[in-house]
Amino acid sequence: MSLPYETAAYESAESPESPEEHLGRLLGRALNSFELPDEVIRSLDCALAHNSSLHSAHHSAGLRRETHRHTWLLADGSAVTLWELVRNPTPGGAPEHEVYVDEEELQAATARLGLPPDTPDFELPTLIRLWAIPEPRHVFASDNSADHARRLLRRAENPDRPDVEAAALLATAVAHEITQAFGRPGRAGRTGLNYALYEHAFLLPDGSEVSLWEVEHTATPDGRHMCEVYISEDAARDAMERRAARQGQQQA
Repeated sequence: MSLPYETAAYESAESPESPEEHLGRLLGRALNSFELPDEVIRSLDCALAHNSSLHSAHHSAGLRRETHRHTWLLADGSAVTLWELVRNPTPGGAPEHEVYVDEEELQAATARLGLPPDTPDFELPTLIRLWAIPEPRHVFASDNSADHARRLLRRAENPDRPDVEAAALLATAVAHEITQAFGRPGRAGRTGLNYALYEHAFLLPDGSEVSLWEVEHTATPDGRHMCEVYISEDAARDAMERRAARQGQQQA
């Protein structure tokens, strides 16, 4: 099984802290958690995985201000983000936490904070801005995904298609997305072998993702349409390279 884009750095159910526990800790330390809309909190009841990253940091003269981005992956493939502001009101003092539902609210709260210009040991602030969560590569849709996986594997004709273990895993899929893959034509493109390569990405109940790679072509003795399915993009492209090599030998 291939795991594309490292599951957007989400922590799955196998992580030490579950999505529910992470949310509980965040709300428990935030001074303004009671201000969050109820519908936002309810939407996180079905979270499958979560991710946290430092968004920005500003430290100077014993004062600190940090912002963190907390994102939860939901069962329908969408994501919900909460923004946490961490600051200490006095130099070296204990940090206080606030949480906001969007970045505009976070920026407004941050703008209200400042560093005292007459602090004796004042230093030029260091601003660090990190973007640790990439935009998700897949937009999943819940549409009989387990059945889609079953039908895909059933029409695969290659002898090295994914095995029964993969089929059992994909029988639990809760959402999927199909995209066409381009680039890297290699020898298959140079020899005029026409084929289409598709990625079938599946979202599993624990928030992890698995992809199958489908090759559609008509490079058969009678010219009929043929479907092959592989567990990785490299395996699919390598198969087409081998087919192109055989076709080149037959044409020679």
